[in-house]
Amino acid sequence: MKKHVLSSIIWCLTLTLSAQNNAYNIGFLFDEINEEGRTLLDLLKKEIKAVVGEDAVILFDTKNQLISNYDVEKAKTNYDRLKKNCDIIISFGAFDNLIIKKSTNYPKPVITIGGLSNEVTGIVGDNETSGIDNLTYITSANSFSEDIKSFRKLVDFKTIGIVVEKPLTELIDFNAIFTNSLEGRGIDFKIIPYTIPDDIIDNLDGMDALLLASGFSLKESEVQKLAQELIAKKIPSFSSLRRTDVTNGILATNQPEDSFDKFFRRIALSVESYINGTNFSDLPVLLDFKKEITLNFNTAQAIGIPLRYSLIGQTDFVGDVNYNPSAEKVYDLPMLIEDVLNGNLHLQSGQKDVELSDQNVSSAKSNYLPLLTTNVSSSYVDPKLAEVSSGQNPEFRTSGNVTLQQVVFSESASANISISKSLAKAERENFNIRQLDAIFDAANAYFNTLISKANLAIQMRNLNLTKKNLQIAEENYEAGHSSKTDVLRFRSQEAQNTQMLVEAINRLSSGFLAINQLTNNATDFQIDVKEATLNEELFEEYNYDQFIEILDSPVQREPFIGFLIQEALHNAPELKQLGYNLDVAERQISLFDKGRYLPTISLQGQYNYRFSESGAGSKFPRGFLPPPDGSYDVRFNLTLPIFNQTNNLVKLQTARTRYDQLEINRSDLELNIAANIRNSVLNLINQVSNIELSKVSEVSAMEALDLTQTAYSTGSVNIVQLLDAQNNYLNAQIAKANATYKYLLSALELERFLGFFILLNTEEENARFNQRFLEFLNKN
Repeated sequence: MKKHVLSSIIWCLTLTLSAQNNAYNIGFLFDEINEEGRTLLDLLKKEIKAVVGEDAVILFDTKNQLISNYDVEKAKTNYDRLKKNCDIIISFGAFDNLIIKKSTNYPKPVITIGGLSNEVTGIVGDNETSGIDNLTYITSANSFSEDIKSFRKLVDFKTIGIVVEKPLTELIDFNAIFTNSLEGRGIDFKIIPYTIPDDIIDNLDGMDALLLASGFSLKESEVQKLAQELIAKKIPSFSSLRRTDVTNGILATNQPEDSFDKFFRRIALSVESYINGTNFSDLPVLLDFKKEITLNFNTAQAIGIPLRYSLIGQTDFVGDVNYNPSAEKVYDLPMLIEDVLNGNLHLQSGQKDVELSDQNVSSAKSNYLPLLTTNVSSSYVDPKLAEVSSGQNPEFRTSGNVTLQQVVFSESASANISISKSLAKAERENFNIRQLDAIFDAANAYFNTLISKANLAIQMRNLNLTKKNLQIAEENYEAGHSSKTDVLRFRSQEAQNTQMLVEAINRLSSGFLAINQLTNNATDFQIDVKEATLNEELFEEYNYDQFIEILDSPVQREPFIGFLIQEALHNAPELKQLGYNLDVAERQISLFDKGRYLPTISLQGQYNYRFSESGAGSKFPRGFLPPPDGSYDVRFNLTLPIFNQTNNLVKLQTARTRYDQLEINRSDLELNIAANIRNSVLNLINQVSNIELSKVSEVSAMEALDLTQTAYSTGSVNIVQLLDAQNNYLNAQIAKANATYKYLLSALELERFLGFFILLNTEEENARFNQRFLEFLNKN
């Protein structure tokens, strides 16, 4: 028994000593660290323990997590302290790494992560290992020169501000570095050292571009503040640091997506390799990331930077395509309709047609107004002739007259007045038709633009999905799970999706152009359209969802259609216009039939006055009384047409034929209106069904894609199945995004055929509409 107890004690002591000999204290150096950094540090610790596993005991002491706050002496002291207390040192940040780099030897193994470009660190991009005893680093081969080259693909600038932390400028000659990097490029630069973000903002004058060369100390809120200031000043910006800067408003970067898991896994593997006997000098240093420009879509819009289509295939987009920060006006549907009614040139021209028709009525009425004319004349007659005229035709004479004419009755003039009035009313109805069409054109442009915006967002996501699938295909090819054909197929798919994205961008631009044209805005006027849903206040207020309830009821559907047809026939301006044209034809028939036998009656009065007579023949012979200087006469005229060749008969027959034609057109129009109402209702039913089914379809397609993508990554399914799943998901997204817009547009199309728009009516008008429907239901 004693032997067994003794053996157990010896075994436990052995394990304890073994664990102590196999325990590793890991310390950390930071330039600075915030709450987000502490969260990431906890994830790194878990990753290291998980990778090392039972090979060793990993110890993390908070006393060995030291911060330099960009103080040189503090950084040196912290490093010396960890060399004494820790078995492995991991250094984060450019400042501390530069201090460590100045050491000539490394008694404790050191991993440096994060830092500046190759121009600063001196790291050669194709180095496979550090080649320095006990030192390794993790780099993605950053280069200021490559950053500026990528930046200039997007923006052509002449003067650029280079942002770096002020403490780094005391260690690094950035002027020399950028003088060398920018040599021969025709670019001036200014180093902007900063302690707080306001130091950057205060030094933006004269800059037409900004490069965040080093700014790891900037918090997200500070990056956002800086980005807003840059946008306000229309200064494009580029980050050499991280992709999240672009998410926070910086224009662009070529840094990869912040994949901390890759960095953490490499750090953990490096620790494991050291524990297993590999010197840090032999560990790989390059962490390969695919270089790709990431662009903030909204920042580009706000600054006014046009997208280069040649770069879209190599660009990732962040931001909200449904928001245009540079828009000078954001339309909702009522605002757009109001601008169209007030500014549309086609409507303005139509209004002039109405005014011209009113002037024609006034002109026709003027035939019954009196005609007053005056005339003054002077004459000279041959003296010999004047002498023998016995005073009737003197040599010199000046005279004048005033004539008044009044039509008392004229069938032609009366018919012209009636016809002009009917034509004026028909023109007003034609203008109403133009207004209804313009309102629907506005709604059509509005919803088509919303559809284009939704499609653009979907195409962006689809392109990113294709890039992800391409990455999976490349990994499968490297692992031997698939052939290079899959990689080439996805590269082809990427090109096709890029083209679809370009087309989506242009369709959205065309949508904005159509709205500007309808509203008489300048073609380059920056606008946006507000999102519209059935749950939006506008459409809730006018109960557009009630259409769904009624159309979904087999009992109410047919009576509802009958009521809508009745309303459409009553309201249709096209029918009213035809009615007034029928009045014209009817009045013409009356004019050329019985009216041709009616006389034209008029009165005429004239007053004559002699102002002067002189010369030969100006005296009357003795015994003759001279006529008075002034005289008048009144005449009564009656004209009765007897025979006017066959013109009246031809005109009568033409008027009757025109009347018959208009009657046929009216019947045809009534049939068309009824058919349009029924087709619109059927279309609405289709859209109602599409709204619900598209939701189910999208969820199913997304789940199928996730499963297929996972299966493809393990080699369980082929590329065709993955492409089919991706395309199905793409189509499902488009269908779901467009379903509500198409429903609302179909509802407005139905209202166009009804001859009025519910959302433009007053509450009282809509209440009367509902009341008429209830009365129709009771009668039928």
